[in-house]
Amino acid sequence: MATLIIGIVAALLAALLVFRTVRIVPQARAGNVERLGRYIRTLEPGLNLLIPFVDRVRPLIDLREQVVSFQPQAVITEDNLSVHIDTVLYFQVTNPRDAAYEIANYIQAIEQLTVTTLRNVIGSLDLEKVLVSREHINSTLRGVLDEASGKWGIRVNRVELKTIDPPPTIKEAMEKQMRAEREKRATILAAEGIRQSRILTAEGERQAAILTAEGERQAAILKAEGQAKAVDNVFAAVHRNDPDPKLLAYQYLQVLPELAKGQGNTFWVIPSEVTSALTQVSQAFKQQSGNRPEPVEGPKASPSTDLAQPTQDTAASSTGSSANGVSR
Repeated sequence: MATLIIGIVAALLAALLVFRTVRIVPQARAGNVERLGRYIRTLEPGLNLLIPFVDRVRPLIDLREQVVSFQPQAVITEDNLSVHIDTVLYFQVTNPRDAAYEIANYIQAIEQLTVTTLRNVIGSLDLEKVLVSREHINSTLRGVLDEASGKWGIRVNRVELKTIDPPPTIKEAMEKQMRAEREKRATILAAEGIRQSRILTAEGERQAAILTAEGERQAAILKAEGQAKAVDNVFAAVHRNDPDPKLLAYQYLQVLPELAKGQGNTFWVIPSEVTSALTQVSQAFKQQSGNRPEPVEGPKASPSTDLAQPTQDTAASSTGSSANGVSR
């Protein structure tokens, strides 16, 4: 029985000895070893051997990139407005020894350094610049934090401003300003659209008027050319057939009724040539009537005299002037 107890105790001591001698460190972790209270070395990932009851391993340090979100902090801008800014910090431990022995709590130290640096940066900007200068603020914070945390064995990779909350009254004013700006842009766009529409309409009307005038011009030119060609043909036909004065006088008489067809023609002028035409027609009728035989019965009346008398009267009435006015 005593032998069994001694064996069990020896086994427990052996297990405890192995436990204190062998230490397995996971990947991306590091542990500082102290021997009799003094830093000796840093354990690497994998299997490590220690001197039992002499070496002591401090809590393991995570070497991966870490993300820390700090509570919103009240910051006063240059124009004396209080805004609450929520920051997010991305950092990584590069030297486990410095992170363990150069500072007591590097997370708290980074948070306080971020707050103080943020207040310095925001205090030199007004609210408008704060809202539009996130990249500038982020780069400034990262530069200051990386420089200060380098001796702690920490590298700050990135700093982001997650939220910027201005006071409620400022929010309402900003919303009104944005609404007014949108309405202004909408009004400008509507006016620009109306302007473009009117310009295009005017351009279309101008082009239509130009094309219409061009068409009328071409039509007038073609019509004039047709009339000129017709006149040339008629003139050539007249000269080619050599008409006698009787035909011309007859044409003059045919034109006279056309002068009085208009509804508004209450006065028209007879050219002086009409008198000559009437005289020639009268002479022609006289010649024809002189060749006819006289009738056997009935009163002797000369057709030539009856026909020539009104012609002679008309000719006499128009001899002294070049044209006579006749009313309908």
